[in-house]
Amino acid sequence: MDIELPEISFFSEEISFSPPYPIPQLEQWILSIAETHQSSIDSLNYIFCNDEYLHKINVDYLDHDTYTDIITFDQREKPGDPIEGDIFISVERVQENASTFSTPFDNELMRVVAHGLLHLIGFGDKSEEEAAEMRIQEERAIALFSAS
Repeated sequence: MDIELPEISFFSEEISFSPPYPIPQLEQWILSIAETHQSSIDSLNYIFCNDEYLHKINVDYLDHDTYTDIITFDQREKPGDPIEGDIFISVERVQENASTFSTPFDNELMRVVAHGLLHLIGFGDKSEEEAAEMRIQEERAIALFSAS
C-alpha cells in the first residue's frame, strides 16, 4: 500500500527570498494547522514575490487593480478533496504591514502563511464576522508554531 505524503513547496518569483525558519519546521506547522481543522494537504505551493508580481496576478486573474499581501488559488477539483492550492505572498506588503501594525516581520509572515491555508480550509474574510474569526484562527495557528 502506497502512502502519498503531502507536498508543500516554497518558491520565490521576482525576488530572492527564503522563509526565516527551517523548511521542515514550516512544513510540519502547516500540516498541523490543517490537521487541527480536520483537513489534509495533497499539494500546496507558497510563492513569495514582490508587489508588482502579485499586483499583476490580481489584475489578470481577479480583475482587482489593487495591491495585496496574499492571493490564494484553490486548485481542487471539488470541495472536500485534500487541499491543493497556490498561495502567492508579497514580501514587500508583509514588510509594510509589519511596520504599520508594529509587529515583527516574522510574526506577520506567519500570519499571512496561515491566512492562505485557512482560506483553503474554508475560512472567509469578506464580512466583519468572517474577518474576526479569521484573525482568531490566525492567532491559533501562530500559537501552534510557537508551541512546536
